[in-house]
Amino acid sequence: MKTEMKERYSEYIEKFKATAPGDVQEKMKQAIQELEQSSDGKGLSEGEKAPNFNLPDAKGNTIELYKQLEEGPVILTFYRGGWCPYCNMELRAYQEILDDIHDSGGELIAISPEQPDHSLSTAEKNDLQFHVVSDVGNETANQYNLIYQLPDYLIEVYKEKGLRVDEHNGDEAWTLPVSATYVIDQDGTIVYEYTKEDYKDRAEPSEVLEQLKKVRV
Repeated sequence: MKTEMKERYSEYIEKFKATAPGDVQEKMKQAIQELEQSSDGKGLSEGEKAPNFNLPDAKGNTIELYKQLEEGPVILTFYRGGWCPYCNMELRAYQEILDDIHDSGGELIAISPEQPDHSLSTAEKNDLQFHVVSDVGNETANQYNLIYQLPDYLIEVYKEKGLRVDEHNGDEAWTLPVSATYVIDQDGTIVYEYTKEDYKDRAEPSEVLEQLKKVRV
């Protein structure tokens, strides 16, 4: 029996709470609370049109959303980067049900602001067989109203932990997309969305699959 992603999250969170310094945990909690109270990263809603994009995948191919939709509905998931353990667990969980996604007539696209070389590393590390695309500069994430600025105090924490988001993304902005997942119908309409400012709160892939199955192909 496959382990649900959120079970893996719970285990990881408990280990983090037991080992991470208290001040680090407080700063991460504070950053989430500030983001929740801001107007940033709220995403798009069900019924809205998903903006098209043409982005490079980890293998050097250009992936166009609307062209992919000609073949069937798409699960589109935004993740922070391969340096994020929650993102890796999420991507692996989607890989586990990729055959079911294809059998339901759909396709999966995962998108982050990482440069293509880092996206390739993420894909290879997790043995991902779906499209992993690079949204360098967060231009597409901005169209989906998902980007937010990491606060200075959290940037310092990340640097101390060796998490050089700026090097992964190829810029000095230190901006990231809020973790968000959409199911997009073939006409470009968003029929399901899950957007949370807390990067530890994400849609369960098996539940997203059930939403995909509701879409007529």
